[in-house]
Amino acid sequence: MGKGLYISKSVGITLIVLAVAAVATIIALSVVFHNEKSRTVEKPQINETDQWKSYRLPGTLSPQYYNITLWPRLVPDANGMYIFTGHSGVAFTCVKETGLILIHSNKLNYTLTPEGHHAKLTGLEGAKAPAINKTWLEVETQYLVIQLSETLQVGKIYWLYMEFQGELANDLRGFYRNIFWLLLLLKFVTTIVATTQMEPTDARKAFPCFDEPAMKAVFHMTLIHPSGTVALSNGTKTITLRNQNVLQTKFKPTLKMSTYLVAFVVSEYSSIRTAAETDVLVRIWARRTAIEAGHGDYALSITGRILDFFQSYYNSKYPLPKSDQIALRDFDAGAMENWGLITYRETSLLYDPITSSNKDKEWVSTTIAHELAHMWFGNLVTMKWWNDLWLNEGFATYVSYLGVDDVQPTWNIKDLMVMTETHKAFAFDSNKFSRPLSLPEEEVKTPAQINALFNTITYSKGGAVLRMLSEFLSEPVFARGLSAYLKQFAYGNTVYTDLWGKLQEVVDADPEVNLPATISEIMNRWILQMGFPVVTIDTRTGNITQNHFLSDADSKPSRSSPYNYEWFVPISWMKNGTVMDRYWLLEKNATHDPMKTNSEWVLANVNVSGFYRVNYDPQNWQRLLSQLSTDHSVRSSVIPVLSRAQIVDDAFNLAKANMINMSLALRTTSYLSEEREYLPWQSAIKHLNTFINRFRHTEVNTKMQKFLRSKVQPLFHYLKNITADWTEILSSHTDQYNQLNAISLACTAGVEDCLDLTKMWYRQWMKNPDKNPIKHSMRSTVYCNGIAAGGSEEWEFAWNLYKKSVDDAEAELLIYILSCTRKPELLNRYLNYTLDPNMVQKKHVNYVIRHVANNVVGQPLAWDFIRANWSNILKEQKHASFFTILYFTTKSFSTEVELKKLELFKEEINKAGFGTEALVVDESITITKENMEWMQKNKGEVMQWLKEELA
Repeated sequence: MGKGLYISKSVGITLIVLAVAAVATIIALSVVFHNEKSRTVEKPQINETDQWKSYRLPGTLSPQYYNITLWPRLVPDANGMYIFTGHSGVAFTCVKETGLILIHSNKLNYTLTPEGHHAKLTGLEGAKAPAINKTWLEVETQYLVIQLSETLQVGKIYWLYMEFQGELANDLRGFYRNIFWLLLLLKFVTTIVATTQMEPTDARKAFPCFDEPAMKAVFHMTLIHPSGTVALSNGTKTITLRNQNVLQTKFKPTLKMSTYLVAFVVSEYSSIRTAAETDVLVRIWARRTAIEAGHGDYALSITGRILDFFQSYYNSKYPLPKSDQIALRDFDAGAMENWGLITYRETSLLYDPITSSNKDKEWVSTTIAHELAHMWFGNLVTMKWWNDLWLNEGFATYVSYLGVDDVQPTWNIKDLMVMTETHKAFAFDSNKFSRPLSLPEEEVKTPAQINALFNTITYSKGGAVLRMLSEFLSEPVFARGLSAYLKQFAYGNTVYTDLWGKLQEVVDADPEVNLPATISEIMNRWILQMGFPVVTIDTRTGNITQNHFLSDADSKPSRSSPYNYEWFVPISWMKNGTVMDRYWLLEKNATHDPMKTNSEWVLANVNVSGFYRVNYDPQNWQRLLSQLSTDHSVRSSVIPVLSRAQIVDDAFNLAKANMINMSLALRTTSYLSEEREYLPWQSAIKHLNTFINRFRHTEVNTKMQKFLRSKVQPLFHYLKNITADWTEILSSHTDQYNQLNAISLACTAGVEDCLDLTKMWYRQWMKNPDKNPIKHSMRSTVYCNGIAAGGSEEWEFAWNLYKKSVDDAEAELLIYILSCTRKPELLNRYLNYTLDPNMVQKKHVNYVIRHVANNVVGQPLAWDFIRANWSNILKEQKHASFFTILYFTTKSFSTEVELKKLELFKEEINKAGFGTEALVVDESITITKENMEWMQKNKGEVMQWLKEELA
C-alpha cells in the first residue's frame, strides 16, 4: 500500500468539529461580505419628495442650449383671445444624481404625448434616457414637474422636448401683445405687436426653461409670423422662409446668457441703421410714422458712441455683431437690457427735436447709456442670484452718467447724478424700513420678493455707493478693477465678493492707492447694512462722530446690523476753501485735530463724494452761512456748486430729524437771491415746496409767498436779461433747467412779469398751433402756467390736442398741463373723464389724478373723487397704482378733519372686504399724523423766522 497519515478517533472527531465550525464561519463571512457588497453597489436613495414646493431649483441639472420655435397670432381666435403656440427643446447635463426634472413653466398649456405626459425625454451623445413616470404642473412654484422611472446619470446629456400654447396677453409680462394705433385715411387702425419682458421671472411664461440667472445657456430661436411683419430676436437673422401666408425667421444662436435676457418681437415697425462699415450694426426700430418723422435719429446718433465709450472704459469689446433698440407703446419698465435687442418705452428711446424738452433728451440719453452699460455688467457677467441685483443695476446707474458725459460733455451730467440718484437714495434709505443693498439669499425666493428688489435702493443707492467707491479709489483704478473682473468672469455668474477681490488685486498693485482697510472691509459695511451715517464735526474740539441717520428721530431700524450701524467713512473736506487730505472715520467717535478751528469754516463731504450727511457745531454752521451770504460771485464761489446744494439738502433733512432747528435750515436759503446755479436752486425748491404745500391753507402762506418772490425775482430778471428778453436759448444745459425753475417758482409766487409772460406765450400758441413760439425746453412750464392763468378756452385747446395725440411724449405732457387749471369745474370734469376709457386712456388715469392732486385747487377735488369712485379705481388700476394715487392725494393732509375723513374712508373699504387696500389707507393715516406733528412743532418757528427775514 502506499505511504499515508494515521489519525486517532478522538483527534478525528475534534477535526470534524473544527471543520464544521470553519465552514459555518466561512458561510457567515460570505453572508456579511455579500451584504456589504450589496450596500456598496446599491444606488443611494435620493429624497426628492416635495422638491417642487421650493421656489429655487435644486441645482441637479444644468442647461446647455435651447431650440425654441414660437408662433404668435396677431389676430384674436374664435374666443376673442390672442394666443401663441410653440415647441421647444432643452439640452441639459445631469450634475447631481436625480430622478426628478423641475423646469419653470407659468400659464402655459401643453400638448400631451400619447403616454399622457407633458414632455418627451431622450438621451444625447450615447446617454440612455429613463422613462417618464408622471408629469404635472405645480402652479404655486411655477414648475413643470417630471418624475422619472430611474435616476439620470451624472455627466450625461439629455434632451427634453415640449409643445405648448400660451396667451399673448396685455399684462406686459413674458410674451405679450402691445397695441398701438395708426391714423390711416383719417381713421385709427389698431395694430398689434408681439413683444417680451422676461426680467425677472417671466421667461417661463413664454417657454419652459430653467429660469434662474445662474442657469445660463445658448438659445436657438425661430419665429413664425405674418407676412408684412418683421421678426427680431437677440441673435442676427440667418434666414426667412415663406410658407403660404406666414414667414419663418431663424436666428443665429445667442451667446451663453441668462433666460431673463431672451427677447423676441414681431411687428410692422421700420428702422434706421448705422452705416454698413461700422463694427457693430445699430438699428433703431419704432412705428413707421415715428421713424419717418426723425424721432429715432438722436438715439441712433449716440448709441454707437456710447458703445465705443464702454468698450474703452471696460477695456472689453462688445461681443455681438448688432444692437437693435426698439420703442414700444406699452412697456412696464423704462427699458430692458436684452442682449442684442433692447426694448424701450417710447418716451425712453424716441426724441422729437420739435416738441421734446431738454429733460426728455437727457432721459433718452441716460436710459440708452444705462441699458448699454448692462451689455457688460449684467449680461456678460451676471449676478448669481437676485439678492445681488444691485451688482447689475447699481453699476448700470453709475456708469450710465459716465457714458452720457462722454457724448454730451457740456451737460455737467455727472453733477446732475447727485440730484437725480444720490438725493433720491438718501430720502429712501433714511427710512426705518429700508434694506441693505445685498440681502441674504434666503430672503429672496418668490417672484414677488424678487420683484420687490427693483427699487430706489438697488438703482440709486447702488449707483451712489459705487460712485463713492470710484471717488476714493480714483476712476482709473476703479475701471481697471472692473476690466479685470469682466475678463475673469465673462459668460459666468458672480457674487459681490468676486468684485471686491478683483478690485483688491488692482489696489494691491498700485502704490498710489492708500486705504485704511481692504476693499471688502470697507464696502461690506455699505452693502450689508441698510442706511447711511450722519457725520457730526465739532470744529471747537476736532471731535468727529457718526450715527445711523433716520429721518424720524424717534424710530428704530427694522432690522439688525452685522456692523452695529457703523461705517468706514471716507471724509473729503476743505478749510476756508483749501482742500485737505482725505480723512477716514473708522469708528463711532474720533478726533482729528486739523478740523479744530475758531474762525475758519470747515466743509466736509466736498462735492458729495461720499454717501453720508454732515452736521456741524452751531459756530461752524454760522461761518458757512456767512460765507454763502457774503460771496456774491457765486459762480466762482470757493464753496463748490454741488456742496452748496448739499448744504441746503443736509440742513433740511437734519431739521426733519430734530438734529438742528428748522430756522437754521431755512437760513440756508437766505442767500438764494445771489445764487445763479441750477443745483442749489433745485435743492432748495424741493424742500421749499414742502412748506408751500403744508402752509397753503394757513396764515403762513402769505409771508411764504412774499419770501419766495424776494428770492426768485433776481434770478428771473437775470435770466430775462441774458436771454435778451427770453428770445435767446441758453447754451448751458443746467442753465436751461434753471430757467424753468425761475419761471415756475416766479409764477407760483405771483411775480406779475412771469404771469404776463406765460399768458402771452400760451395765447400766441393758441393762435397758431403749427408755429409754436415757445422753446421746446420750456413748454411744460409755460403751458402749465398759461393754463393756470387762463380759463376754459385755454383748457379746451389743450384737451382737443390730447384727444388727437398719437405720440406718447406729447400725450403725457398734455395730461400734465391739463391739471394746471385753477378752475374747479374744469378739474372736476377732467377727473370724471378718467372713468371713460374713450376720453382718457387707461394708462393715463393714474397720472391725471396725481397731477390734479398736486394742484392746490385740485387736491380736495381729487380726494372727493377717490372717495366716490375708489371701487372703480381699484378695479381698473393695479394695487400699486392705487397706493400711488392715494399717496399723492393725501400727502399734504395735516388737520384733524382730514385725519377723520381718512379713518372713515378706511372703515368703508374694510366693510367692503378690501383688507389689503385698507392697509394702504393706513400709510396715509400715518403720514397725516406725522404732518400734524410737524405742523404743531414747526408752524410757530417758521412764522417767526419769516417775520424776521422779511423785516
